[in-house]
Amino acid sequence: MSKVTLKKSGTTRGGIYYEVHGSGKPLFLAFPIMASHGEIFGVNGAQVLQGYLERLCDRYSVLLADYPSIGKSASIPPGDLTADRVCADMLEVADAAGFDQFAWWGYSWGAVVGLQLASQTPRLSALVVGGWPPLGGPYADMLKGASVNLSNPPDYAKVVLRNDAQYAQWSTFYGSVQEWPEAEAVAAIECPRMTYVGADSLTDAGGIELPFAALLRQRAAELKAMGWWVREIPNQGHGVALEPAVLVPVVREFLDDVL
Repeated sequence: MSKVTLKKSGTTRGGIYYEVHGSGKPLFLAFPIMASHGEIFGVNGAQVLQGYLERLCDRYSVLLADYPSIGKSASIPPGDLTADRVCADMLEVADAAGFDQFAWWGYSWGAVVGLQLASQTPRLSALVVGGWPPLGGPYADMLKGASVNLSNPPDYAKVVLRNDAQYAQWSTFYGSVQEWPEAEAVAAIECPRMTYVGADSLTDAGGIELPFAALLRQRAAELKAMGWWVREIPNQGHGVALEPAVLVPVVREFLDDVL
């Protein structure tokens, strides 16, 4: 596979840096993959990003952003990072990139954002929710975990923080979705949709266990009945998002079919 050439880059009025690579169907490849992935995470991060682009850009125009408050983007006050703010920011990025209709592919927090977007806008041509159960999502546990970690953010989180105080953005975000009507909202999503998880996915937030694989497994039949593609990726945990050679073929089966 050859190196992919950058087609477009810029910064939105709100200060979010973005890049577009490849040509074809519009695809917003969201968190935890960033436009400045290599600069943020070093050589290994650059290889992860390149692994995605090499496997997608033959058929997709891939949009990436540095978000939230990372890389070449401006900082957002942690108390402002509500779900509504995030959705507005992501649509602003799509506008700047020239994407009217677009597929959204997010993992973990990026998957939660995708669900919020799909419930707020008809602009999604497809939705890929990775590492998060679309039904039975542990929103309350994520808020509790974020609250526990406020005074001392974990080391893995500090990699994407400009300062420890920024960690409060996760409490803001998860606090803003506590009353989100999950069942009603997910049932109303009409675009083609897929969800996947590493079959061994088990992690925690603030010491609170997050058994993502088990949670998705519990609702898999219900999701399939609603029209979702549901996939478990064997021998992978929550870190499957950093394995494009494993992950991209699984998701492309869906994207190539529905787009």
